[in-house]
Amino acid sequence: MSFTKTTEQSSKYEHLEKMSVTQLLQNINNEDKTVPLAVEKALPQIESLVQQIIPRMKDGGRLFYIGAGTSGRLGIVDASECPPTFGVPFDWVIGLIAGGDTAIRKAVEFAEDDREQAWKDLSEYNINHKDTVVGIAASGTTPYVIGGLEMCNKNNILTGCITCNEGSPLSQTAQYPIEVVVGPEFVTGSSRMKAGTAQKLVLNMISTAVMIQLGRVKGNKMVDMQLSNHKLVDRGVRMIMDELNIQREEAESLLQEHKNVRKAIEHYGNR
Repeated sequence: MSFTKTTEQSSKYEHLEKMSVTQLLQNINNEDKTVPLAVEKALPQIESLVQQIIPRMKDGGRLFYIGAGTSGRLGIVDASECPPTFGVPFDWVIGLIAGGDTAIRKAVEFAEDDREQAWKDLSEYNINHKDTVVGIAASGTTPYVIGGLEMCNKNNILTGCITCNEGSPLSQTAQYPIEVVVGPEFVTGSSRMKAGTAQKLVLNMISTAVMIQLGRVKGNKMVDMQLSNHKLVDRGVRMIMDELNIQREEAESLLQEHKNVRKAIEHYGNR
């Protein structure tokens, strides 16, 4: 399959500096509207990967994201939000970025060009055949990510990827590639825009679908969420009220006693 890097193609818009603020915002929004449609076309690929992740995690496996720049940061965001949202351990979903934690805030020059470093980073977590590694790279050409997946393949570790170019080297490396082709960016080559949005949407789908299948949601509620601030405590109380059809005072008492929405609901039902 021929490889065309559409993420680097010239913007459909010219002379951006001459546009008014209204024009800029409208045109960016027009481009953004195309992203969910591109994701929709990739749903079969997303499903194939998710179906492979679920049994591995049920068997004690973990989910790793590896990426560089925007892609790496998005993986870290998704991973870091799983524990507070679903009440899972911090080592269930792990995001790694080329250049290490420093690169979360500042670009680390040439870190993404090291083909060996991703495997070194993964090895620190004693990665094994039960785990899954998803490489994230809008271009599909990032050496850090490709090298990491190559080593995972050699070590019998499930690999997937999220990229925004069709037929990229990354797609050809991953066992379960996800290709969301969003086309040229509003600002030529600025893959933090449509490509980044597409990657965020796909990451949301993967982690949320996996966690629901692992039993971390009841009905449509985040019953295992961490009660780490007053807003979340209030949400937990309201969940208990709705689920058990009880008054707020009793729901607050249950939550205070059990420190967890699911446990409070289960205790009430077992009385």
